[in-house]
Amino acid sequence: MEMLGNRRLGVTQQQAWEALNDPATLKKCIPGCDKFELTGDNQYSVALAVKIGPVSAKFSGKVALSDIVAPDGYKLSFEGQGGVAGFAKGSSSVTLRPLDGAAEAAPAPAGCELDYTVQAQVGGKIAQLGQRLIDGAAKSTADDFFKRFEAEMQSRYGPPPAAAPEAAEPPAEKAGVMSGLMKKIGLGKKDDKDASAAPGDASS
Repeated sequence: MEMLGNRRLGVTQQQAWEALNDPATLKKCIPGCDKFELTGDNQYSVALAVKIGPVSAKFSGKVALSDIVAPDGYKLSFEGQGGVAGFAKGSSSVTLRPLDGAAEAAPAPAGCELDYTVQAQVGGKIAQLGQRLIDGAAKSTADDFFKRFEAEMQSRYGPPPAAAPEAAEPPAEKAGVMSGLMKKIGLGKKDDKDASAAPGDASS
């Protein structure tokens, strides 16, 4: 099985890199993951529940990172055993890059892009399910992971920085324009004059 994809993330390259190297974040975001623990230098012990078509299994295995170039990317290799359901092993590469501004006049958009590739082999019952079913389950798992990852990043860092100031500025700006206009036409002073002039007007 081979899979590749590209995702736009609403966090900086550094923030995405830190999250992709944090076992607690990965455990939270990988669908069905029960364990993602550091066991040595760039080595992790992993346990997750997988369902592909009619086959459900609990896989336990290990993940090892290599070719680490912070904060640009890394390669990882993985292998897992799912008992009678079979086994899975393979490798993946992950690359991060900051987004470039679409035009020179426009501010650079907040966020980064993530490219990934996965090559995997499966055996046992899972292998007998057919390539289309396996590919569909892999794509669904990847989509689910990125949905969870984006939600986790937003809860941790808030919405992308580009969106936040735009929402906050107009009300303040509007208030400034309004008070400026009121001063210009002398609304505040006029009230004072009217108040002090009122008794004179009444007697005449």
